[in-house]
Amino acid sequence: MDNIKNAIKNGSTTLGIEFGSTRIKAVLTDADNNPIASGSHDWENRLENGIWTYSLDDIWSGLQDCYRDLARDVMEQYGEELATVGSMGFSAMMHGYMPFDKNGNLLTPFRTWRNSITGQAAAELSELFDFNIPERWSIAHLYQAVLNGEEHVGGITYLTTLAGYVHYMLTGEFVLGVGEASGMFPIDSKTRNYDRNMLEKFSKLDAVKKYPWNINDILPKVLTAGESAGALTEEGAKLLDPTGKLQAGIPLCPPEGDAGTGMVATNSVTPRTGNVSAGTSVFAMIVLEKALKKAYPEIDIVTTPAGDNVAMVHVNNCTSDINAWVNIFREFAAEAGIEISTPKLYDLLYFKALEGDADCGGLLSYNYFSGENITHLTEGRPLFVRTPDSKFNLANMMRAHLYSALGTLKLGMDILADEDVKIDKMFGHGGLFKTKDVGQRFMAAALNTPVSLMETAGEGGAWGIAILASYMKSKNDGETLTDFLNNKVFKGGSVYTLEPVKADVDGFNTFAERYKKGMPIEQSAVDNI
Repeated sequence: MDNIKNAIKNGSTTLGIEFGSTRIKAVLTDADNNPIASGSHDWENRLENGIWTYSLDDIWSGLQDCYRDLARDVMEQYGEELATVGSMGFSAMMHGYMPFDKNGNLLTPFRTWRNSITGQAAAELSELFDFNIPERWSIAHLYQAVLNGEEHVGGITYLTTLAGYVHYMLTGEFVLGVGEASGMFPIDSKTRNYDRNMLEKFSKLDAVKKYPWNINDILPKVLTAGESAGALTEEGAKLLDPTGKLQAGIPLCPPEGDAGTGMVATNSVTPRTGNVSAGTSVFAMIVLEKALKKAYPEIDIVTTPAGDNVAMVHVNNCTSDINAWVNIFREFAAEAGIEISTPKLYDLLYFKALEGDADCGGLLSYNYFSGENITHLTEGRPLFVRTPDSKFNLANMMRAHLYSALGTLKLGMDILADEDVKIDKMFGHGGLFKTKDVGQRFMAAALNTPVSLMETAGEGGAWGIAILASYMKSKNDGETLTDFLNNKVFKGGSVYTLEPVKADVDGFNTFAERYKKGMPIEQSAVDNI
């Protein structure tokens, strides 16, 4: 306790804050990278004029409330005011579109990763670059705005992501970590910077040449893990902590995306390692030994925070539909006068799924709240389908919803399996894994590979960006990110692994075939409902 108090007083702590899809989370760590305090703020995106977005007020009021909650936790646990830290970092959900003019005004409401409105741009750029450009990438949003002839495009002075925007406002530095930058524009893994040939191709497009800006000038500067990314300004300190207690001058690491922080938080930044994050969305990241044979529309190529190539299978929809069904049971319990906590309700229903048939008894579910690039759907319609002779019971129903949360992920991961991509370790993190053994077991079945959880996985991306800030501040000369993680963060850490069960694998494969064959049902629902 005395050591932690002294660390808080002396500023030998590290602060990481991540903007997730449904929660902003802060984690404070000690000099050994152990979490010692946390804070959070719940928030939700909203659909406005057909765009999934958060307002600027949402961003700043949420960040301030999250920091205030952290400071309160520090005071309650240790009786100390949080006035400074040794280093800090910010991360956020990747991708999206935040264009600003020369006066720092946001030119159009923040367009998040969840929007599937850039199909034409993504397809044209993928063909131009011979490189998959997903619909949610910033360059796809920019080019779609160009193709649409949107009025704001001519006034763009700089373009960034949510993590880059927050970092810029707090430091005045217009930079991004390479992992986050790789979700804006393709990265050359040799130079650890934007691909120069692709930048040139984009600049020569007739639709682009008429604008006064050049793509080289409006994208953030790229930094790799360990580099300095500026310091907290006086204005930034007051923006983060309106009470004025937080001191300026704190060094910041490059802002990163939630994919990169997830890799760090699960120690999966070296070739043949991977991690899968399963919450509102689900994505799997596999660090590649060598390039894939060709570009696949289902596979994104991004990088680790150190700049190494990663194959990413990103799925927009994961647990939202499960949450909606759990809420139905919560309503029923309330009507029946039964008091049950949310964690207990989830455990009850998840454990029930283990009793279901391996193939879900013929039931079929689509969990699409929004569109999916992998299955070429621009919108979502959550569906639950069964035949008259399906085995319709609670266990099979819950198992079908859990399988559905991983159904689209499996389609992408099967491509990597066909490419003979090797995976030695796959780590899981996120809300799907909270109930012991259930999400982990079904993920192992979907991927047909062992899935491991770390005891620290629950700290998530906020801890991951804190680790990156710690690496920047305390790394030794020549010490790689891999060395730092292995020797100073995860040495002796507890890991819990589940091997795939053959019956589950076979059952999931049967469900996956049903899932693919039934996809026209989902398309018809989008077309007709």
